[in-house]
Amino acid sequence: METIEIYSHCPECKSSIVDDIHNGERICSSCGIVVAEQMADYGQEAKTNNLEDKMKLARATGQTTLAQHDLGIATEISMGTTDFSGKKINSQIANQMQNLRKWQQRVRVSSPRERRLSNVLSKITEICQGDSLSKNVIETSSLIYRSLDSKEIDVKGKSVVSISAAVVYMACKQCDVVRTLEEICRGVCLPKDVKSKSKLAARYYRNLVMELGSITAPVITMDKYISKIANLTKIDVKVTRLALEISSKIKDRSIEDGKAPNGIASAYLYIASILLGQNVLQRDISSVSGVTEVTIRNRVKEILALNKMQISLRPILATK
Repeated sequence: METIEIYSHCPECKSSIVDDIHNGERICSSCGIVVAEQMADYGQEAKTNNLEDKMKLARATGQTTLAQHDLGIATEISMGTTDFSGKKINSQIANQMQNLRKWQQRVRVSSPRERRLSNVLSKITEICQGDSLSKNVIETSSLIYRSLDSKEIDVKGKSVVSISAAVVYMACKQCDVVRTLEEICRGVCLPKDVKSKSKLAARYYRNLVMELGSITAPVITMDKYISKIANLTKIDVKVTRLALEISSKIKDRSIEDGKAPNGIASAYLYIASILLGQNVLQRDISSVSGVTEVTIRNRVKEILALNKMQISLRPILATK
């Protein structure tokens, strides 16, 4: 067995040794001689300035996630056609790797319970990513379904889309996120199936509440509706902050009595966009909030009349 001598000082000039982790070498800090060419490389596979790519290329991060049935600790075989040095893999080795990849998937999901868990967790991740929900909601949804599965509650035979939507809806309530069942199902269902899937998800949600216990839902304020509509329409942050400030400074809350909160929040955002000169269309806000453009205009008139405010619109001149 070959042994590697480790130097604490340079054998030539007796200076200190510096570790070059990028090249995997130990060099002298004075004369620059390479003392050892074999050392552990603790760096990343490639250099990048993007934070998301850095997390993907990081080695041994130790990060686990509940959104995968194996907690994200399993090793996956890459789909590439080249080896580590960049040389192309021949057809015989490629077929062997394909067989290994196939058997790896079979071993990871060996029982019907694990297969069902993998399908539901994948659908939960798809729903959360489609509705622009945070990672906190994904982890909470996965934890709820795992607790449901650990208590051996019968979920066999249930619709994967509906049970996933019910779990995500419960997680949204726990994480103080404003989403409806129809909005959750709309991202993964066909338009003709949204109503039926939402109705089935509502029944599953009631069963979850009875099985897992009652959940105290937080009080949804007007700020949550404003933030929700602003995030979905990707409105400028300045408009969102001004809308929140206008909503907090209106002391007379009689305008919100008996009216849909989505319409009031849309009106606040539209007023803030006009004050800041932002080009925000009522059609874009109404398509996300679920109210008509007439409702938004009526709520704007009520807010302005109640607070004795007047807004003058500058006409947009056509340019050649």
